[in-house]
Amino acid sequence: MIKSVLIFNNHGKPRLIKFYHQIDIATQQALVQEIFTLVSKRPDTACNFLEGSKLLGGKDTRVIYRHYATLYFVFVVDESESELGILDLIQVFVESLDRCFENVCELDLIFHFEEVHAILSEIVQGGLVLETNMGEIVAAINEMNRAKKRTSAGVTAAGFNSLRTADPLKRFRR
Repeated sequence: MIKSVLIFNNHGKPRLIKFYHQIDIATQQALVQEIFTLVSKRPDTACNFLEGSKLLGGKDTRVIYRHYATLYFVFVVDESESELGILDLIQVFVESLDRCFENVCELDLIFHFEEVHAILSEIVQGGLVLETNMGEIVAAINEMNRAKKRTSAGVTAAGFNSLRTADPLKRFRR
């Protein structure tokens, strides 16, 4: 089972934090700091799997990560998950982000955090992997964006029409 998904930059600033079990904020911050310290010191040629520390749950927990440009994508999982499967899942997540944002960068994660969380929710929910087909993931996100545009366009048109039909001087009259 996936315990958490973290994305942080080369300086340790979190860009996405998603825990799939209840954990207090102070422990979350300590975990992010500990994981950043663990993975940032490793050379690019080192293995992308780490055994967890006491904060992470001991030897039953694995930290699996990939470093892309200025971002670390980290999945914290229990021993029932395949390390290579999670590495592939990270690749699917990154490529899905790339398709949705066209050359995803750190700023996309900051300014479009709702969409990033939606993409992650298409892939993982409740710590379980739901979808790994990038075409399905991107299609679901595109449909969500189209529905959002239709809804906002309908609200805007309805608001505009009600303003147009209302008496424009009504608010000035008593």
